Amino acid sequence: MTTEDNKQIVRRYQEASNANDLDALDAFVAKDLISHNATPGLPPGLEGGKMAHRATLAAFPDLHYHAEDMIAEGDKVVQRFTLHCTHKGEFMGMPPTGREITLTGISIFRLKDGKIVEHWAVQDGLALMVQLGLFKPPGAG
Repeated sequence: MTTEDNKQIVRRYQEASNANDLDALDAFVAKDLISHNATPGLPPGLEGGKMAHRATLAAFPDLHYHAEDMIAEGDKVVQRFTLHCTHKGEFMGMPPTGREITLTGISIFRLKDGKIVEHWAVQDGLALMVQLGLFKPPGAG
């Protein structure tokens, strides 16, 4: 697979995620995916990822990722993204606020034989807490 092929697979992954077409993920995500940021308590692999996605949608049903940059080298693709959503359902015990959320983050995908086999992600959790009203930065009015 070329780096362009790998980038295309990550694009297809993102499109399926944004469309909430979790069955489509089977075509380009390995069943035994290693997710280094998996939600604790969920099963490992693709099935745990699908469960995490469904739980996130319960709180943020309009969740949408936008790829800002995508860089590939060897078997890895790095994606810098912006996430947009609205808090419309319970999240970590917090009732819906109706607040619009915008976060940024970076994901790294490792691919093998045309499938995503490993994933790392970092997103701005502090920005999420501030936008939900759970944290007020010092000096903020």
